[in-house]
Amino acid sequence: MSKIVLIGANHAGTAAANTILDNYPGNELVIFDGNNNISYLGCGTALYIGRQIDDPQTLFYSSKEKLTAKKAVVHMETEIKRVDFDAKKVYATDKSGKEIVEGYDKLILATGSLPITPKLPGMDLGNVEFVKLYQDGQKIDKLLEGDAVKNVAVIGAGYIGVEIAEAIRRRGKNALLFEAADTSLSNYYDDWFTHDMDKVLSANGVVLHFGEMVKEIKGDGKVKAITTDKGEYPVDLVIMAIGFRPNSSLGGKDLEVFANGAYKVNLKQETSKPGVYAVGDCATVYSNATQNSAYIALATNAVRSGVVAGHNAGGTPLESVGVQGSNGICIFGYKMVSTGLNLKAAEKAGFTPVYTQFEDFQKPAFIKDDNHKVKIRIVYDKTTRRVLGTQMASYNDISMGIHMFSLAIEEKVTIDKLKLLDIFFLPHFNQPYNYITMAALSAK
Repeated sequence: MSKIVLIGANHAGTAAANTILDNYPGNELVIFDGNNNISYLGCGTALYIGRQIDDPQTLFYSSKEKLTAKKAVVHMETEIKRVDFDAKKVYATDKSGKEIVEGYDKLILATGSLPITPKLPGMDLGNVEFVKLYQDGQKIDKLLEGDAVKNVAVIGAGYIGVEIAEAIRRRGKNALLFEAADTSLSNYYDDWFTHDMDKVLSANGVVLHFGEMVKEIKGDGKVKAITTDKGEYPVDLVIMAIGFRPNSSLGGKDLEVFANGAYKVNLKQETSKPGVYAVGDCATVYSNATQNSAYIALATNAVRSGVVAGHNAGGTPLESVGVQGSNGICIFGYKMVSTGLNLKAAEKAGFTPVYTQFEDFQKPAFIKDDNHKVKIRIVYDKTTRRVLGTQMASYNDISMGIHMFSLAIEEKVTIDKLKLLDIFFLPHFNQPYNYITMAALSAK
């Protein structure tokens, strides 16, 4: 029997906790979390703000009560002051000021990530908000209810920024989307796709300010304007969405870290300190595309890493199979999915990437209902011809196709292997010359 201490109880932490509690009842599990809620699906914040879901409570799938019912000891709203890795002790303080010292045999760090806070004048003004916790969504939702907020600046056109900009428009407010790059979603997709998303955003009333650097937020107590290197714009609310950084301060100098500060872990999610595991956004993952450690902060990766760490901490050796970073987005009905590396990322990783692409209608021309064009680009290495990544987009739901490419990357499949892949045809679903087949056949 081991005593396992888990610090952090969102996606990765909850997955680790349930794995231990459901499979290793002989172990003692003590959980610490600084928040007053558990398992909030942050990916639903934009849906909540945009009033696309009826009840925000449906964004929670676990709770202190559920974990306690499985015999875990759960400390909520408790701050971890430090960890003594040599003595194997955790020092914490709860909301009443009571000090807690907890020893452990195994430790799982699931401390997540923190929003990147730019050093801009005016960041301390009222109505400058971040998007991370449930409480952040509640605050923004309330600010949008009245007439005082008409113009909203969203800083950052990654996934969260684009989704929040859509939500702002769905609430009938003016959305100004600022991004230093010249297009949206540039970390995930090539320009052939991102420029389409830019058009979708613009067509639905989002005012795009791409290629602009924010310099200052102005106001008197509350936000009144935002200044960039190209101009000044009156706004009533600023939402920061420029990304996240690993919340890894507890490791101090005791644990080895990745280039961005995330805890570096092996395939068992174990850190450089034996018996200490790190999962979720505070830790690295193994990328099957680059075949190396990487930082890919996704809820799906968090859950899988929590399961792996839970089994290892519980006593069953288990290694991760690695990840591809599969992801997707749906904005005003336009759907984009990707896995692995885009061209820019592949070049940065040291490959000589080439690509093949194809665009056609999802179904034969004689099918008139729900038949939209589909775009696909497959990126592969010029030398080995190994598939490195794929991007797809359409108003149709073509998302299941990306899972095949995820497996292809994991299994090191070449582009040539896909050329005569057995893909079925039925007019209700697709074309006889499927866009996946056509893209693969076009590869040189």
